[in-house]
Amino acid sequence: MLPIDPGADKGRRAWVPCPGCDDERGCATCEAGRTCADHWRYLLSTQGRMVHLQCPNCAHLWVWDSRFGAEGSPRC
Repeated sequence: MLPIDPGADKGRRAWVPCPGCDDERGCATCEAGRTCADHWRYLLSTQGRMVHLQCPNCAHLWVWDSRFGAEGSPRC
C-alpha cells in the first residue's frame, strides 16, 4: 500500500468513486449523489480538467477527467 501523499490536505477533497477499493459501494449517501463524510478523496492537484486524486482508505493514486472546461462547449 502506498503512503498518503505528503501534500494531501483534508481541506481539499473530492467525491469521486475510487477505482482501487470501490469503498463507496452500498453507501446510501454516496448513491444519492450527496457528499459523504466517509467516502471522500484527497484532491492533490488539477491540470485543466484533469484532477489528481488519492483515496485515504486504500491510498490508490489516479487521474480523473472531470470533463469540465471549454472542450466541447457550443460556440456563440
